[in-house]
Amino acid sequence: MYSLLNPLSILMRHEGVSRMSIKLFKNVYYRLPITIRLLITILLLMIIFGFIIYLVEPEQFPTIFDGIWWAFVTAATVGYGDFVPLTIPGKIVAILLILTGGGLIAFYITSFASVSIKHEQDLESGKVIFKSSGHLIFIGWNERTRQLLDITIDNDPDVRIVLIDRSLNHLAFQHYPVHFIHGDPTEDQTLKQANIEQAKRVVITADINQNERQSDNNTILTTVAVRGNNKEIPIIAEILSKIQIENALRAGASTIIKSNDFMSALLYHELSSAEDAMPFDTVLQVLKNQQFSHIKLPESLMDKSFLQSSTFLLQENQLLLGLIRDEEWHINPKADFILEEGDILITITAW
Repeated sequence: MYSLLNPLSILMRHEGVSRMSIKLFKNVYYRLPITIRLLITILLLMIIFGFIIYLVEPEQFPTIFDGIWWAFVTAATVGYGDFVPLTIPGKIVAILLILTGGGLIAFYITSFASVSIKHEQDLESGKVIFKSSGHLIFIGWNERTRQLLDITIDNDPDVRIVLIDRSLNHLAFQHYPVHFIHGDPTEDQTLKQANIEQAKRVVITADINQNERQSDNNTILTTVAVRGNNKEIPIIAEILSKIQIENALRAGASTIIKSNDFMSALLYHELSSAEDAMPFDTVLQVLKNQQFSHIKLPESLMDKSFLQSSTFLLQENQLLLGLIRDEEWHINPKADFILEEGDILITITAW
């Protein structure tokens, strides 16, 4: 009894393993992209036909590789003629190959082109996940974002930018070299599509299509969502109302851009300036071509005057504009103003 059951149990065990292997292969195979599945199918088919023709006409096809080469050339309708079946069984194999393999390769090429076109359409529609790291994320599409994009790319052509916007349905990469994500930036899924965890910085611009209160509320809610997905990332948020600045800081914003305050001050300068002065154009050119920096006062400049410090920093191609002491700003102080330990110098340098 034992001698009969033992081989039977081994056979059943092998059959079970085979079934599991086939099931596993099916699960993996059908989860692959269609182009990969077609490529695997074509490879297997060419190998099978190459092996068959090698068995049918060994004199015409000395090696299995010669048979596989003939199968690919024949199925692709190239037909070099370096290997040709001569017998009737060999020609029958060739006919079957042409009927199956040729159509399969044509279908593969068509599917590959279709997938490529669909990927480009999905990219422009904001459906493709961004997988790189060290990128910038711009949230909100408006004229300010367009100009920010132009300035950023002009100063760093290699920068990678992801744009998140829910009102925009289509953005051509040829016109704007950004990775577009269509969706609500207050939702975790949208932020994960933009790979928020590995981003470098986030800029949230105000929605000019809403009133100031609604726009600031959306900015604050977006800030909360971003901070919840990345505890360390610097968040630059544009706030329109002064009363919402503290809420934006509580939400996790690292820097607050008060665009209304900036524009009001700039308009006042335009109103009160001399006719030959151009405050707006001057500030715009400075911001486009120069970089502001906050530097902790070096020990070598302690107890030095503002004039002496300015002369020293100019040699390092830095223009000293002023300093911050005990949270009080001193812009362009007197030449004999003495710098003290703990001062933060405000400088400007070229990009």
